[in-house]
Amino acid sequence: MTSRLKEKYKNEVIPALMEMFKYKSVMEVPKLEKIIINMGVGEAKDNPKALENAVKELELITGQKPVVTKAKKSISNFKIRKGMNVGTKVTLRGKKMYDFLDKLANISLPRVRDFRGISGSSFDGRGNYALGIKEQLIFPEIEYDMVESVRGLDISIVTTANTDEEAKAFLELMGMPFKK
Repeated sequence: MTSRLKEKYKNEVIPALMEMFKYKSVMEVPKLEKIIINMGVGEAKDNPKALENAVKELELITGQKPVVTKAKKSISNFKIRKGMNVGTKVTLRGKKMYDFLDKLANISLPRVRDFRGISGSSFDGRGNYALGIKEQLIFPEIEYDMVESVRGLDISIVTTANTDEEAKAFLELMGMPFKK
């Protein structure tokens, strides 16, 4: 069973991008490589249960078990020592990646209050897109009553596009709601 978004990519996006950017080969057309979802948990140093809750919520959202991330260096202002647990992340590939992007673009982002589209300027220069979400409650899997604290999360969409222009055209065709 293939993803609905992957079918759309094969049948609609590839021909449109081939025509738009005059690619000679289908292999030149940008494609999704991976999606990384990261949730920083600042209160994990005081409250270890907060990290457990973040792991459970991220697992519900993505359908994949997250990895606990550790501090790379000590920061005295934040009272963080090297090696302390500071967050959790998931790297999605394959079918789960396409399913997550489909859910993000069509279900979760429109649930954001006063949503007018995502910024078109969050590209990194190499065709990758970064998106920050203020609260995890926009995902339908998260029950409002079960949430102890509202946390934000960062979503990085990694593509094989060479330029930001190609990546934006690709993501628009995939259904990402950019601001007009």
